Amino acid sequence: MQHRTCAALLAGVIGTLLVAKQSFALDMVRVAIPQRGSWETAPPDIGQAAGIFEKHGIKVAALYTSGGGETLQALIAGSVDVALSTGTSAVFGAFSKGAPIRPIASSITNAQDIFWYVPADSTIKALKDGAGKTISFSALGSSSHLATLKLIELNGGGLKAVPTGTPPNTFTQVMSGQIDIGWSAAPFGIEALEQKRIRLLARYSDIPEYRTMTARMHVGNLAFIAKGDLMKRFLAAYADTLEWMYRGDEALEVFAKFYGSSLNEIRLTRSDFYPDKASLDLKRLGGLDQAMADAVTLKFLPKPLTKAETDDLFSAFLK
Repeated sequence: MQHRTCAALLAGVIGTLLVAKQSFALDMVRVAIPQRGSWETAPPDIGQAAGIFEKHGIKVAALYTSGGGETLQALIAGSVDVALSTGTSAVFGAFSKGAPIRPIASSITNAQDIFWYVPADSTIKALKDGAGKTISFSALGSSSHLATLKLIELNGGGLKAVPTGTPPNTFTQVMSGQIDIGWSAAPFGIEALEQKRIRLLARYSDIPEYRTMTARMHVGNLAFIAKGDLMKRFLAAYADTLEWMYRGDEALEVFAKFYGSSLNEIRLTRSDFYPDKASLDLKRLGGLDQAMADAVTLKFLPKPLTKAETDDLFSAFLK
């Protein structure tokens, strides 16, 4: 009996040591996450909370940004290893200037999460009614920036595009009358829509040529990409988290708890704004010619990239 007890104690000690060793051996990946609390950019946060990244030997350290150049700058400076959900045209531009970065996976194709709205009592009934008014986007170079300019073009011009940062900051500016038309990304704003405090005016998917375009990509710096196995494990954990997010309600509950959102709000986010899991497929690329043309039009690029340059840019994509 004493022998069995000692053996059991020894097994417990060994098990504890193995767990401690496993925790100690986790590799850190520093990630810049724009728009904290977005369904699209949530996998590192909620995947880590659910233990998925740990299974791949990874611990995520998050840096939250307002998107656009702020996210890319953190990556270029080496403050993070990966910049999530970075506007495709901005990536083209940074690469053309010699930035030591490369896309490693797609973030979203057809960004149905982005929408524009006005207060419920606004006299603006459609974008074409907004001549002389202000319309917002997150930050210069972001996908919301490009889409805002395209919506202005499609609706006859006359609107003035203004960067307003994150959806919560934008909401405050819209409801206080500083901005006429706000932008948001689900789940931000869904509760206000449900309560009829705001009215939806337009969605990203209203732009025909953007419906098949990869709007945003996950980007790594060259130092991180050189750690090939670590990058593969990070992307594998990310993909596993995406699968789990669409499997049932457990991910919704973890999401709501992590970000302090309501469960109904997150359920509507998934069903109404991210109904197609394939839009978040890490391997999916589309509409790159359109994205490159936009980058040239907006002067992120002086001219389209050559085939050799494009091949170099995507040399690390899901490698």
